[in-house]
Formats: sequence, C-alpha cells, structure tokens
Amino acid sequence: MGTESESMLHLAAQAFQSKNFDLAADIYECQLACLGDPESRQEVMVKRADALAFGGKFTEAFDVYRQASEIERLRPSHLDNLLEYLSGTIRRQDWGERQRGSPCRGEEAGAAALCPGVGATGCGYEDFSCRICLSFLFEPVTLTCGHCFCKKCLERERKEKERPVVCKECKDISRVNDVQTYRVNVVLSNLLAKWFPTLYQAGQLRREGNGLYAEKKVEAALEKYNQAILMAPTDHILFSNRSQIHSSLKQHEKALRDAEMACRLMPHWSKGHVRKAQALVSLGRTEEALREYLVCLSIEPDCRLAKTEAHKVNMTQLQCCIYCKLPLHLEPTEGPDSSSSVADDLFDPADLDCPLCMRLFYEPVTTPCGHTFCLQCLERCLDHNPKCPLCKEDMSEYLVQRKYCKTVIMENLISKYLPSELMERQKIHLEEMAELSNLNKNVPIFVCTMAFPTVPCPLHIFEPCYRLMIRRCMETGTNCFGMCLGDDLKGFADYGCLLEIRDVKFFSDGRSVVDTIGKRRFKVVQHSERDGYNTADIEYLEDVKAEGVAERELQSLHDAVYEQAVYWVNSLKKDSELQVRTHRHFFPPINPNGPSWCWWLLAVLPLEGRAQLPFLALTSLRDRLSGIRKVLLFMLHNRSR
Repeated sequence: MGTESESMLHLAAQAFQSKNFDLAADIYECQLACLGDPESRQEVMVKRADALAFGGKFTEAFDVYRQASEIERLRPSHLDNLLEYLSGTIRRQDWGERQRGSPCRGEEAGAAALCPGVGATGCGYEDFSCRICLSFLFEPVTLTCGHCFCKKCLERERKEKERPVVCKECKDISRVNDVQTYRVNVVLSNLLAKWFPTLYQAGQLRREGNGLYAEKKVEAALEKYNQAILMAPTDHILFSNRSQIHSSLKQHEKALRDAEMACRLMPHWSKGHVRKAQALVSLGRTEEALREYLVCLSIEPDCRLAKTEAHKVNMTQLQCCIYCKLPLHLEPTEGPDSSSSVADDLFDPADLDCPLCMRLFYEPVTTPCGHTFCLQCLERCLDHNPKCPLCKEDMSEYLVQRKYCKTVIMENLISKYLPSELMERQKIHLEEMAELSNLNKNVPIFVCTMAFPTVPCPLHIFEPCYRLMIRRCMETGTNCFGMCLGDDLKGFADYGCLLEIRDVKFFSDGRSVVDTIGKRRFKVVQHSERDGYNTADIEYLEDVKAEGVAERELQSLHDAVYEQAVYWVNSLKKDSELQVRTHRHFFPPINPNGPSWCWWLLAVLPLEGRAQLPFLALTSLRDRLSGIRKVLLFMLHNRSR
C-alpha cells in the first residue's frame, strides 16, 4: 500500500475519532478503488461500514457489512465497533426515557443500585444488598476498602475476570488476589440471618441447589430452587438460576418465563438478559435473543459472554433487530410490599457491641478473617500482638497495608437504627480528642533521651504504649509529644523538649521508625500517666530578652563562643564517628529558644544526658553560652594534653 494511500487512511481514522463519520466514510470509499488485495479491501470496507453506522446510515452500513462478509467470513473483532455503538445507543435512549418520565434517575443504566426502585430496593432490603448481584447479601465479605459483597459474587468476579477484585462501589483494587483469604463477616452475617430469616434460608437453599447442580443432580437442584422461590418470590437471582436449570432439562419455555421474571424484577441486571437471550436462542428466536444481548452490553459493556454470542449472529438477523423496537425503558416489577426496616422485636442493640470494649461499635472495621471491632480497639490490640483478638489469625499483612477502612454497611446500620447512641459515642470520642489535642495539659511524654529545639530526633518505636501514643498524636492532628530523660524518683525529668512528627515508617510487626524534630522547651508542672504512657502538664520556656548594654555584651559573647565552636568542630575532622554526628546544617535561623547552633552543638558534644539537661532549663542565653564556653575550653584543653 502506497504512502499516499496510508496517509488517507490515517486521515479517515482521525475523522472517525473526531466523530466526522461522513468524511471518514467518503475517504474509505475512495480508497477502496485503490485496493486490490482482498484482505485489505475487507478491512477498509468494515471501517467504512462502521463510519456509516455511527453516522446513522444503517441501510448503507449493512449493505457494506454484507459485501465485506462475501469476501471472507467476518471475524468477531470486525463487529466490535458496531456492537459498541448499538449497546451505547440503547444505554443513551434508556437514560433519556428515565430522565423524561421515570422516577428512577442515576448516572447510567448500569448504576441500578443507585436508583430508587431498582435492585434490592423494591424487595425491602436496600440497606443489605450486594452491589454485584443487586440481591440480598448472603455470606457477606468485607473488602479492605470497607464495602461488603456476597462471597460467591467476589469469587465469581475473580474467576471470570482473571484479575484482582475491583470494588464495584469505590473502584479500589483489592490487595489480596485470592478472595479465599477473606472470610465471611461474622457480625453482619449473624445480623442478617436474625433480621431476615426467610431470605437467609432462601440463600442457603440456593447454595445447596448450586451444589447439587454442580454434581449433575439437576432435578434435586430444581426442587431446592422451587423451595427458595416460595420463600423469596422477589429475588431475581433465584429465577435466573432456575431458568438455567430448566434449560439443562430442555424445558425452554419454562426457562424463558423464569428469565423474563428475573428481567422484570431486576431490569438493570445484565445476567438476567443473558439468561433470557439463551432461552430465546434455544427456542429459535435469534433476533429477539440478539436484542437481549445488546441490552446486556448496554448495561455491562465488558460482558464477554454477551459479546461472544452477539458476534455469532449473521448480518440479516442483526439488521432486522435494529429496526425492531428495543426494550429501552426498563422498569422493575413491584414485588410484595416489604419494609427494609428491622422489626423492633428482632433488634437488639447488644448485637452491635464491640467484643473488646463492650460498647457500641465506633468506626467499625472488619479484618480479613471476618471479625469486626472498633478501629481504636483493634489498633490497641495489634500494638501488643499482630493477631486477631478473637481467632488469633496472623494479621501481619493487614498491618503492612495499614488500611483500616470503616465497614460502610455497619456504620450505616448504626446511624440508622441507633442514632442517639451513636451521637453519645461521637460526643465521648470528640471530648477525648479535644483532651488529647491540648499541648499544655496531659501532654504525652516519651521517656528516653535528650532532645533539643531545631535538632532532628529519629526514634524506633516498638513498645505498645508508645505505639498508642504516636498514633494518638497523629489522629489528633497535633503531631507533637514531649521528650524527657528518665528519672528514678519522678519517672521522668522536670524539663524536656516538644517534638514534632515529620514522618512515620511502619514495619509488618507493628514497629515503626519516627522522624521527629525538636520544637519548644518546656518545664513539667505535674507528672501523670495515661493508658500506660507518661503525660504531663507543662509550661513552655523562652529566653529572657537582653536589651541595651546587656544585648551588646551578649552579642560579643555569642560571637566568641561561636568561633570556639567552629574551631572545635574543625578539630574533629579526623574522627570519623564525630564527623557523622556533626554532619548537619550549621547555620539555622534565630528563634525564641536562642541560636539554633547552640542546640545543635549541645546535641553533638560528648556530654551525658544529665549534663545536658541544665542547658535545656536555662532561660538566659548568656548563661547557656557561658556554660558551652566552659565545656569547649575543657574539651580543647583535654585534646591538647
């Protein structure tokens, strides 16, 4: 193919992408005259037919498709654009119909779970529906993002799409590829079994029926489904699966009736339309079946089964179905009147109590092993042992992710059924956070080493009490805690430095490395303790400002000591260990705590913590500089000996 012809075909493709379908069709038509190779002619003819179809010229488009098929049988990929256009047309027209008159309004036809009156909503359990199958949650599993789905639905998604599970609610990709790693949410499953016993029993019968069907015991499976439908006559999945059983028994009329019922109960569920199409194909009604496949693709464009089956249809059937009326406006059939509210005699607030604190769940999170706890309760347990508090399953991977997302459905249940109790829990939590946010009273104290203003202080956190302390500092937003030396009598020294957390790196066993920097000095007014770590009421210290003659004298002293400090640092160049310790920025800006280089120097001078502590307590820069001068003179004198 010549360069000029390639350029024109490229131009036609650009016109198609720009939705200038008439121009694209004209260019492709002109290029056909230049092509002699049958394979190339077929490719260009299909592209011209696509342009005509997207331009609304269906009669011409199907003539060109037919001509292309006479050269060689069309491959499924040749019809991808046409099927995409037809399913998109159905989706847009359905949306337009619902915008004009239907009470169901959503983003798109596939967003059934978001539309009032669609999905489980009409069946009375909208608060407890699965976003994948749009039916009652059976054996609910909670993903790391906090959303719940039926266990079987997740397993099917993982198997059919051969990729990590993607949450239908938030599009989060599960970090655990093997869905078997996730267990049924124990609390939620027990609640649903208690509140909706008939629906739960119907789910059990469905599971038993599926097992029998897998064992080729089709008649026994049909009996299980008959019993289940008597218990849950508005469950579209039961009718859909029974349709499949009828098809296996060659009872195609019954299969079609059940599939139609599934579609009426849940018109925006793609699988129902697949079942209906399969039943129609078995009855020889291919054109109607194709329409159902197109409806399915308008709801779920990635449905591989619908695409495969739709590709099998010949051009005549495809053309006929376009001019037939498509079921664009989909409304669910109203089932028996049922309320989504839980009966008062079945509701027990104790069912929503955390097994650790024995209070109402607050910010409930569910572990991969299926147990639910308050977020803070779980974190405190994991501080001591990286295992589930109930079943003792290893939680190391969960700790590495550190993705403690609240279980959405549990939060919604508590908000709906226990609003006053939830408000009380929130009030207590806010009071605790306000108390923990106070940087004057009950300030958390890390008893370890000396810290100084402006000087970095990296910490290795491994003790449970300090894990809790660091987490609380970050949750409150202060990101600050005090650092003090230990004291045999009082527990910790009377003076310390406030540290600010800049970064935290976590390990799989719960340990962490915390990057902090000194901010302000303080004096301890009162020693106390909270949840295993020390706290204190504190007063902040600032240097007394010098004025007049005293200020000039102080400046002279400052310059002299600074020169001594530089001389001492330069004398350490051959000492590799001290070189590492002194490898920091040497000229920090002035702040209320005095010249930053003083604190930096105190941090690297070879002094014990007890010798450094008095410098931290001084509020006179003159006294601090004088003390540093004495230490430097002593160090230089010792080095010269």
